[in-house]
Amino acid sequence: MSGLGKILAVIPARGGSKGVSRKNIRLIAGKPLIAYTINTALKAKHLFHRVIVSTDDEEIATVAKEYGAEVPFLRQMELSTDKAPMVPVLQHAVQFVERQDGIHLDWVFLLQPTEPLRKISDIQKAMELASEGNCDSVISVKRVFAHHPILMKKIENGRLTPFMVEEKEGTRRQDYYPPAYMRNGSVYLTRRDTLMKQNSIWGKTIKPLITEEGDSISIDTENDAKLAEILIKERTNEQG
Repeated sequence: MSGLGKILAVIPARGGSKGVSRKNIRLIAGKPLIAYTINTALKAKHLFHRVIVSTDDEEIATVAKEYGAEVPFLRQMELSTDKAPMVPVLQHAVQFVERQDGIHLDWVFLLQPTEPLRKISDIQKAMELASEGNCDSVISVKRVFAHHPILMKKIENGRLTPFMVEEKEGTRRQDYYPPAYMRNGSVYLTRRDTLMKQNSIWGKTIKPLITEEGDSISIDTENDAKLAEILIKERTNEQG
């Protein structure tokens, strides 16, 4: 166990998906997408109270169990539509585990299966940041260049003007200032009471976990799935 008390790891995987059909069990480099997150979470299971998959789908539940995950329930339909927010999904998991185990959790670790490149070290670093105190959550981000605010424009009276940050002609990407970061969906570690009492995954004080460029891809489209397969195969080859 970590020094943060009892941490519940939740892997949410509903059956419906629009961008990539059945994406949570879509084969990526020979394995169902969800398997990558399950494998990483189970390698770090000594840090968690439990690692569970929350799904509404029997087939996803079967696949998850085949890869060693715990699927203690099938979540109700109202928590499984494409409009259902993540907060009540996590709250449902917390309530179930606390009731079943007769305990009070301290933190909740959201591990989205659409992020197959997540490393065990990402999980460990997030917990280290949280253990320093003075935060409601730890959220992973990556530095961005192609989407830096300096490149964003608006059109006023037919003229192109800066949206937020003025861009001087000839500015090099390494000189974009201030550095900009984007959430990448890999890590969300939240205090239990922030989730349950404030109805928030973020809370008011967030610590950033900065991940490397090649350690994150969020699969939302077919092109994302193709790129993920390439990156996973490259990583596998590098590891021998």
